[in-house]
Amino acid sequence: MAATQVSTTPFDGQKPGTSGLRKKVKTFQQPHYLENFVQAIFDTQRGLAGGTLVLGGDGRFYNREAIQTILRMAAANGVARALVGQGGILSTPAASCIIRKYQAQGGIILSASHNPGGPDEDFGIKFNIDAGGPAPESVTNAIFERTASIDRYLISDAGAVDLDAVGEQALDNMQVQVLDPVADYAALMEELFDFNAIHQLFNSGGFRMCFDAMHAVTGPYAVEILENRLGAEPGTVMNGKPLEDFGGGHPDPNLLHAHDLVALTQGAAGLDFGAASDGDGDRNMILGQGFFVTPSDSLAVLAANAHLAPGYKQGIAGVARSMPTSQAADRVAEELGVECFETPTGWKFFGNLLDAGRITLCGEESFGTGSAHVREKDGLWAVLFWLNLLAVKRHSVAEIVREHWRRFGRNFYTRHDYEGVDAAAAGELMDHLRILLPDLPGKRLGALTVEYADDFSYTDPIDGSTAAHQGIRVGFAGGSRIVFRLSGTGTQGATLRVYIERYEPDPALHDQPVQEALAPLIVTARELAQIEARTGRREPDVIT
Repeated sequence: MAATQVSTTPFDGQKPGTSGLRKKVKTFQQPHYLENFVQAIFDTQRGLAGGTLVLGGDGRFYNREAIQTILRMAAANGVARALVGQGGILSTPAASCIIRKYQAQGGIILSASHNPGGPDEDFGIKFNIDAGGPAPESVTNAIFERTASIDRYLISDAGAVDLDAVGEQALDNMQVQVLDPVADYAALMEELFDFNAIHQLFNSGGFRMCFDAMHAVTGPYAVEILENRLGAEPGTVMNGKPLEDFGGGHPDPNLLHAHDLVALTQGAAGLDFGAASDGDGDRNMILGQGFFVTPSDSLAVLAANAHLAPGYKQGIAGVARSMPTSQAADRVAEELGVECFETPTGWKFFGNLLDAGRITLCGEESFGTGSAHVREKDGLWAVLFWLNLLAVKRHSVAEIVREHWRRFGRNFYTRHDYEGVDAAAAGELMDHLRILLPDLPGKRLGALTVEYADDFSYTDPIDGSTAAHQGIRVGFAGGSRIVFRLSGTGTQGATLRVYIERYEPDPALHDQPVQEALAPLIVTARELAQIEARTGRREPDVIT
């Protein structure tokens, strides 16, 4: 079939954030909106012409229609081969795995991650480079600049591809291969973890767990790996069928949105292990019996115990964390004698460090953990890592974490989210804090003395690129911190995130309730930023 050139005009605001372009479904359904952005990818990423493109998404509303459009555009723009997940499904870490395994020139992932799905909810699209990771700013900036001047796009007149039939099809001169979305990813997990030991854990009697897929993309992955390959009881995976609206739920694996799973781990009869993942499969939540593992602690525990998993038995080269993530992993890196990096929020900032072999593990406080096996955070990978530790140590989740605290000290940590804040008011709040910064060092706030205060900036040690204005840090003598940051993952207004951390070396004080232990710092944070006066919010919408 012939390729058609369609005239178009630019849309305002097609600038990708830390995880691509996210808008309401109805925005993407506007004539030419999706096509403009996709054409900007093909116009700027010349290696795709004659190359291989990986394509898939989290199954949310509009996923299948968007994939058909992108395939027709890929054929018209000279892509030689497209690898597509069956049914249009690919978890974000699985897409990274496939890009790397088949040496593709890049991938387009359709997801708004943990955001709600449905006709009136959110949709997203992002480009991943040939290393398998999110596009760096040089690439996203080029794509955005092209969207501002685009005047045409190319699309084939061919019919739809059968996304449900595994195998090869032709779309004009492009070969389309529909893949089992789970197979390559599952094979990689078998290389990294001791499946025999985990299988024995499930079959030794007494160990009970549940994985909540939240009606999102990891359902098929978890059923195949946990139930079919590792021998977990049928039904171990709850909400395992991906749905376009995630069953009306919010596919964000935290204590609020995964409340049913949390309830299953409570009390004397609670499950030994609970875990959940999000919309596109890159986030995770880890629970023990009556015990929540913060993502910051999870990264630190995995770093300290990585040698217990076959894929990491030689140890780790280094560890990296996003700036708002607690400093727990820093203490592990120091004892292990490996490098530790503090980066801006956004998984793309880990890519160069991973590619250069400077780090093996990395993580963010926003429920994301990963390693050098792919170039995305990976929810199910983190769950399997924890299962590997449980199988080897034969201790409970709580015992493993408390043992870690006794060894390294505890970083009490919480994040307070103020969602849907007026964007102008949120910007003014951050500007107010920036004005205060020069006068804060040496000043007492509450019972603590400010040691440093800055607007975090980062220089990539590999390529020298820089990122400024990445969040306000206020650090106190003794290791406590407050961090203020505006999030780029929502589609309406602004989300103000306030991160509060206190280091406690005394094991006798490790079992305090988190919000109680951090109460003085919480008050200090609210007063310093004038949160209620500037946003009208007396309390955060979400506390994690």
